[in-house]
Amino acid sequence: MRVAASRSVAFDTIRAVHESDAYANLLLPTSISRAGLEGPDAALATELTYGTLRRQGTYDAVISLAAERSVQDIDPGVLDALRLGVHQLLSTRVASHAAVNESVELARAAAGRGASGFANAVLRRVSRDTPGDWMTRIAESARSDDERIGLLTSHPVWVVRAMRRALAAEGRAEELEALLTADNAAPRVTMAALPGLAEIPEDARQTPFSPLGFRLGGGDPESMITGSGGRIRVQDEGSQLAALALTRVMPIAPGERWLDLCAGPGGKTAVLAAEALASGALLEANEISPARAGLVRRAIAGVPLEVTVSEEDGRVRAQEAPETYDRILVDAPCTGLGALRRRPEARWRKSASDVPALTALQHELLDAALGALKPGGVVAYVTCSPHLAETSGVVAEVRREWGAAVEEVSARDVITALSTGDPDLAPQADGSGRAQLWPHRHNTDAMSISLLRRV
Repeated sequence: MRVAASRSVAFDTIRAVHESDAYANLLLPTSISRAGLEGPDAALATELTYGTLRRQGTYDAVISLAAERSVQDIDPGVLDALRLGVHQLLSTRVASHAAVNESVELARAAAGRGASGFANAVLRRVSRDTPGDWMTRIAESARSDDERIGLLTSHPVWVVRAMRRALAAEGRAEELEALLTADNAAPRVTMAALPGLAEIPEDARQTPFSPLGFRLGGGDPESMITGSGGRIRVQDEGSQLAALALTRVMPIAPGERWLDLCAGPGGKTAVLAAEALASGALLEANEISPARAGLVRRAIAGVPLEVTVSEEDGRVRAQEAPETYDRILVDAPCTGLGALRRRPEARWRKSASDVPALTALQHELLDAALGALKPGGVVAYVTCSPHLAETSGVVAEVRREWGAAVEEVSARDVITALSTGDPDLAPQADGSGRAQLWPHRHNTDAMSISLLRRV
C-alpha cells in the first residue's frame, strides 16, 4: 500500500525528533519543500506533525490502554506510527480507514510484517470508541490529580506543577487549565517590521502590545518576507517586546555599546540592530553555537549596520570586557517551557532534573553580564520559560550577591509604556518588577523579562 506523501513527511519528521533530537520547526519546512507538498497537503503534514507531538503524552496513555502494555515495550518506529494514527482518529476529521491503513503501513515499513498486525489491532481498538470515552479512561488511570491533568493536557507532571507555581506567583493559579490548553493550540503567525527599516502594511492588523508587530489576514507571508530583504520577518510578539524592553528602558545616547550575549537564532538581535542603527549605537553579538551564530548573521543581514558576531562561551565573552557596555541582552538558555506551542517536543526533552544545571548557567551568564556593564548600564535578563527557578529565582540570587551595586527597573512599566494596548502584566508575589507574558493571556510565548541596572 502506498502511504500519502503528507503522512510520510509527518512520520519521518516525528521519527527524526525522537531518534536524532531534531527540531520539528526547523526540519518540517525543509521536508515539505523537498517532498513538493503545497496547499492542503502541506497543511496536513504540518497538522499531523505538530498535533502528534503536542498530544504525545495523551496518545501514549491511550495506546498503553489499547495495547495492554507499556509504550516502553513497543518498538520506537511502531510507536510513532501508532501515535500518528491515534492523532488522526481522535483529533482530526481524517477518515478512520485511511488513518488506520496508512499508519499500519508505516508500522510495517518501520519494523516488518509482524508489527503491522499489532498496529492494526491497536488502532482498530482505538477507533471503536469516541475521543471522550478514551479521555475518561485515561483520567481514571491517573494516580493523582496532577497526573490526571498531565495526561489530559499532554504535559509532564513536573511541567504542570511548575506552571501552576508560576501562575500562583501572580495570584492567578486558576488560569492553569487555560494555559495548558493554549500550549496545545497552533500559534497564529506574528510578523515584525524592523523599526526604521520597514512599515506595517496598511491591510495588516497591528498586534496589541508590540509597536513593531502585525498579523496578516491570510495568505503565505513568504513573498512579503523575501521582498523586504529580511526587514519584515516572522517573530513572536513576546520576542519583540523582550528586545524593545532593553532599547526603550531609557533614552539612547549616540555611541552607546550594546551586546547580545546569547544571540541565537537572531530574532531579538535583528530588533536590537535596527534600534541601534536608528539611534547611533554600536551592537555586538555572541553565540556559542557556530550553527546558531550562522542563523544570527542571516537574521541581521537586512540591517545596514556592521555587527560583529563572536562564537564564545557567553560567560567568557562578558568577563573579557569588564565595564564596557551600556546595554546587554541575556536571552539565556532555558527549559523552553514558554514556547511549547511552537516547539511541542520541548516538553518531552527536559525533566525537572535538568533545571538545576540550567539555573546555574543562567546565574553565571547574568552575573558575568552585570560585570560587563558600565555604571548606569542595563541588562535585560530574558527566558522563554515561566519556571520560577529560571526567572525570579535566578534574578533574586544575583541581586543578593551584587547588593546595592545593582537595582531593578520595572520591566512591567517599560512594556506597558511601549505597548499599543494594555498588556495586563500582573505583579509578582516577590515584589519584583519582572514582566511575565503568557500564551493564554497575551497570545505570545511565555516570555519572562527582568531589567537590572548597574549603579
